[in-house]
Amino acid sequence: MKVDVLNQHGKKVNTTDLPSEIFEAPIKPDLMHQAFIRQLANARLGTRSTKGRSEVAGGGRKPWRQKGTGRARHGSRRSPIWVGGGKVHTPKPRDFSLQMPKKMRRAALRSALSAKASQSEILVLDELIMKETKTKEMARTLQNLVGDSSALIILAVPDEHVEKSIRNLPNAKTVNALYLNVRDLLSYDRLILPLGAVDVIDSYLGR
Repeated sequence: MKVDVLNQHGKKVNTTDLPSEIFEAPIKPDLMHQAFIRQLANARLGTRSTKGRSEVAGGGRKPWRQKGTGRARHGSRRSPIWVGGGKVHTPKPRDFSLQMPKKMRRAALRSALSAKASQSEILVLDELIMKETKTKEMARTLQNLVGDSSALIILAVPDEHVEKSIRNLPNAKTVNALYLNVRDLLSYDRLILPLGAVDVIDSYLGR
């Protein structure tokens, strides 16, 4: 797939070929959905907890004798029907994580990248460089590239100036090319790919 290469001002400076096995792969919505749901599930902490009747304090003896009082019989103040008693059928810590084979995860990434490419939502840059941390300058750069659309910027290597410059922008996010994921790809309107990031993605998604 031949695409234009832009500079940070949005001007065309060259052209390049994106790997067809990554950016022209079959688009499989069901596979992308499975990867998306897995990522959401794996982000859940599952740490909520409540106390059952065996865990609450009190209730060492029978509140009153079984017969002769005119009141209902009770065996423990820990019973769920008592104020301060244990809870029934309430959350306990659990693991929500889901498993998905590596080949399927990578196929889902190829599918998501191909979907972006087919809708012309990928911009390839020659490089993305910030000499210092300047949110205002980064906002101007993104305005030149994608206008008012939200953007996901893929970085080949960590770049403190770029990452900090984007951190406070509500419609933009950076992610390392090695940690590319379906959730981020589907959550932003445009994908900004410096040439270095394309090489990193090709290194583990290419066949």
